Amino acid sequence: MTTPVNWQKSSYSGGGDGNNCLELATSENTLHFRESDEPDTVLKTSRAPIAALIGHLRNK
Repeated sequence: MTTPVNWQKSSYSGGGDGNNCLELATSENTLHFRESDEPDTVLKTSRAPIAALIGHLRNK
């Protein structure tokens, strides 16, 4: 499995202490999520479940 290299911070990560934000990276067909204050804890998923979640939230 490929480890993500380019973590991107959420565009909402402004103000405050600056370390409490969500970061996202991709590798092959996997999306990786982590919080800046706990970079060793990474959640992984594929595109289909995230697309389903976003579609569900849009319909609420």
